[in-house]
Amino acid sequence: MINAMLVASSIIIAAMFSTKLSQKIGIPSLLLFIALGLLFGIDGIFKLSFDNYQLVENICSISLVFIIFYGGFGTRWKTAKPVAVKALMLSTVGVFLTAAFVGMFCYLVLKMDLMESLLIGAIISSTDAASVFSILKSKRLALKNQSAPLLELESGSNDPTAYMLTIIILEIMNKPATYDKYIFMIITQFLVGILAALILSKLTLFIIKKFKLESNELSIIFYVGMILLTYALSTKFGGNGYLSIYIFGIILGNQYIKNKNVIINFFDGITALVQIGVFFLLGLLAFPSKMPDIMLISLFIALFLTFVARPIASFILLRPFKCSMNQIALISFAGIRGASAIVFAIIATISVSNIKYDIFHIVFCIVLFSIAFQGSLLPFVSKKLRMIDAKGDVLKTFTDYQEENEVQFIRLHITKNHPWNRFKIKNIILPPDVLILIIIRDGVKVIPNGNTLIDEDDILIIAAPGVNDSNNIILNEVLITKDHDWIKKEIKDIQMTPDNLIAIIKRGKSVIIPRGTTLINEGDIVVLLNNTP
Repeated sequence: MINAMLVASSIIIAAMFSTKLSQKIGIPSLLLFIALGLLFGIDGIFKLSFDNYQLVENICSISLVFIIFYGGFGTRWKTAKPVAVKALMLSTVGVFLTAAFVGMFCYLVLKMDLMESLLIGAIISSTDAASVFSILKSKRLALKNQSAPLLELESGSNDPTAYMLTIIILEIMNKPATYDKYIFMIITQFLVGILAALILSKLTLFIIKKFKLESNELSIIFYVGMILLTYALSTKFGGNGYLSIYIFGIILGNQYIKNKNVIINFFDGITALVQIGVFFLLGLLAFPSKMPDIMLISLFIALFLTFVARPIASFILLRPFKCSMNQIALISFAGIRGASAIVFAIIATISVSNIKYDIFHIVFCIVLFSIAFQGSLLPFVSKKLRMIDAKGDVLKTFTDYQEENEVQFIRLHITKNHPWNRFKIKNIILPPDVLILIIIRDGVKVIPNGNTLIDEDDILIIAAPGVNDSNNIILNEVLITKDHDWIKKEIKDIQMTPDNLIAIIKRGKSVIIPRGTTLINEGDIVVLLNNTP
């Protein structure tokens, strides 16, 4: 037991340092987690003998539940909604097309068995949410034309489709049945999966509101229980558990939840830990000595998948939506494979006894290629395709973005006629829970006290409680284009409903507090306050 704890703690600490290393050298940290597993494995330095596929499948399946949930929980629906149709087309039809193209390539070109070819196509047909999220966040990769939320929503929602395809092909290989059975299985997986997510998410929100779980610890335990219950019930009744848990995460992540930041921090840590564990175990399970035999086949499949199958599927589905060729090329290249594909390969390995090819190691090598090649070059390719949004912030596409924090900071410039000019801080009447934190005077930061005198041209940084309640207050950003109805109009001349108000205007690097005579210009970002009843 003590030896196991020593090994586990060493792995976690090594993974932490490998994350720092990955940021410096530009290699995705997930690749280094796999390398750690290989290092500890039977062909590595530490020679740990480990080949328990069933145990790894169980651990990884549970881990995927939390990874997929957090992928949904972190998806900001307001940002993702405009690209939802495109993303869902990629995560369903796109997965089918990719699986079919790769399957036919393996069968016709590599001369593999038909069912094993289709099985490999199904296993590697989905992109990996953990890999995509990790790279977008770590590289702060803001992309044009809402490409980031498109990738996030697609990668978070396509694992259920790939899992369903994999299970159906395994069913056919083990005990062939009529097509009616498989059609019924597909319909059941989707309908039960969606229904379970809707019912249990509503139940979760009702319990939170009804019983007012004040303790952070109890809240976290409750959420973990409901996550596992959602997956288990959906799977028990023939639904797609991964689909259920993803939708469950989206619904909860986009609702007001008390102490949401505590929940986010907990699951952020849990998903980071299970990602380390999953990729390490997958590396530990692999035998590098077996890879030379399948390296060439894996490379051919990886190249076909990256440069033929995925691009064709992306073009077929995105071109009708008037997406540019540069955006399609970027979406195609960003289709990174990850842990879910290897987990599905493990399921295949333990489900069918007469598989001719070493599917686990084939898929393992494909994932290594994808993470190393696509993951490392994604920022470079984005730049070459001119798809990087220099003014954007990719973190805005996640629900843990800073604007939901319970404390907000206000920057206030003291002009000559400002009522606080030449006042001491102790003589200023501030609302409760509002504090003047810092005064920036001639570029120097001053920590104020009650006797500090406020002077002209001072910049005050003020802390105040953020708007984080359940009163349905919604902020929306509107970009003013050259043909917008508001352009060159003063705010007083804009017709708006009583429930709407222009809160601020973002103009370049400046933030303007609007007045009635403020003129709206092209390129302005107008932030609207909408108070829905």
